[in-house]
Amino acid sequence: MPETQSTAPTQTRKRRDLTRFLLVIGLLLLFNFLGQQFFFRLDLTEEKRYTMAEATKELLQKLPQPVTVTVYLDGDFPPSFRRLQQAVRETLNEMQVYGGQNLRYVFIDPSAAGTEQARNAYYATLLKKGLRPTNLGANENGKRVEKIIFPWATVSAGGKEQQVLLLRGNQAAPADVRLNQSIEGLEYEMASAIRKLVPGQRKRIGVVEGHGELSNAEAGDLIGSLSQFYDVFRVNLAQTRPQDLRTLSALVVAKPAGTFSEPEKFKLDQFITHGGNALFFVDAMRVNLDSASRGGMLSFPIQTNLDDLLFKYGVRVNPDLLLDLNSGVIPLVTGMMGNKPKVEPMPWQFYPLINNFSQHPITRNLDAVYTKFVSSIDTVKAAGIRKTPLLFTSRYTRVLPSPVPVNLNDARMEPDRKLYTSQFKPVGYLLEGQFRSLYANRAEPGTARFQPATSPQDRPAKVLVLSDGDFVRNDVDPKTGRPLRLGFDRLAATEFANRELVLNAVDYMLDESNLISVRGKQITLRPLDKLRVAEERRQWQLLNLVAPLVLLGVFGAVRAWRRKRRYARF
Repeated sequence: MPETQSTAPTQTRKRRDLTRFLLVIGLLLLFNFLGQQFFFRLDLTEEKRYTMAEATKELLQKLPQPVTVTVYLDGDFPPSFRRLQQAVRETLNEMQVYGGQNLRYVFIDPSAAGTEQARNAYYATLLKKGLRPTNLGANENGKRVEKIIFPWATVSAGGKEQQVLLLRGNQAAPADVRLNQSIEGLEYEMASAIRKLVPGQRKRIGVVEGHGELSNAEAGDLIGSLSQFYDVFRVNLAQTRPQDLRTLSALVVAKPAGTFSEPEKFKLDQFITHGGNALFFVDAMRVNLDSASRGGMLSFPIQTNLDDLLFKYGVRVNPDLLLDLNSGVIPLVTGMMGNKPKVEPMPWQFYPLINNFSQHPITRNLDAVYTKFVSSIDTVKAAGIRKTPLLFTSRYTRVLPSPVPVNLNDARMEPDRKLYTSQFKPVGYLLEGQFRSLYANRAEPGTARFQPATSPQDRPAKVLVLSDGDFVRNDVDPKTGRPLRLGFDRLAATEFANRELVLNAVDYMLDESNLISVRGKQITLRPLDKLRVAEERRQWQLLNLVAPLVLLGVFGAVRAWRRKRRYARF
């Protein structure tokens, strides 16, 4: 009889354990089935760093053809670059979730070739693609080690390729901040490259001519860069009918030197008020460098007849010139070397280097841009127009009202810092909203047709105004006659971000999917206190070594005590 009583509880426990086991297996199978039927992901980070924007998701889910991303960032790197490497991998993993079989990626180490000859040959192949290397320095085992890396990725689809620079950000920022800016922009850079390769309807952009604007050679890189993604045309407003302008999505006015007639200005006004976007790169003051180098000159305002139009839209480009202690350089003859003149680059305060930007997606995490003879911009009242300042001079700025003496020999003199009392002068504005026509309640120029206060064709639009016509002007190679990259300064051997800003602005205006908003993504940098880490390093090492062993011992002791107490009565 005692034997039967002891067997019954044992069989009951077995049945209970078997029931629990089968219940757990059933729940796992159920969760697995539900996970396959209903897709979801959880991002528990504060800034949602692993969450793709809706525009990115839609782009990836509708890929019409396979896309391959080749990342040249494999290998052994210092911790800071490993963070960038890991962020690229995580971004592509997340994008692959939505791209599915149409998106694949591979990491390559360009320095992994077996011989030096093979490695150099592979480097040459990457250089031909336009992938410029970065010399990475680090300390390993107390020794200084330098390594050539290629912080690039190549996105290919349909036989076409798009290069993506992974190391971006502001070069003036500390290394850890610049890496963090690069990580913030990874999703946009990858998604933007994919979008440019996906076939779709190309929008049309007009570049205005007929008023002394930049020539095809001087605007060659701008036109070429836009032509990769849009259909670009030269537009003469005097010869173009208003209905023909409606086929365009945007107009670019690049450094006009002459006067717009009233009929031309009317066509421009109607294009904008009816929903057309426009980019104005205009000078307020006329400067001739040849005259400035031969004893100097006086700079007076340029009469383009656009002031009242821009005033109506909400901004005024002031007739002044800004000098900035944070400036570019010009070549000056400083003496003779033998029988040849000695030419040296000298700081030229009329060429401000702009490194202060708003947090708008067009300019966020942008590197410095190069300006020449730039003017200040004020805002005026314009109902329904949102005005966003994009670019600012430095805290050491000087404002010279018209007329302004300009003499290249002034670059030889040390600037008087006490005169640079102005600061953070805006030189670029983005205007958004429903613009009111300059010709409302007036007759159309040259006709008796009355223009009403509003029109059924009125649509919201975007207008960019930047007070520097040279902003979109590229240098021309004197040997080949070919345009150099926009923003490249031959004297400083540096490429500034002028080109990137213009492309960002056009994307912001014309991209209906709003992919440019992804540039607003922000990841908070949380650096450790290096001094405290050095002081408390040994304490934390001991804690990390001893604490797991103590916890494991406590867990074992508690488990043994519970087993002894549970089974001691049997």
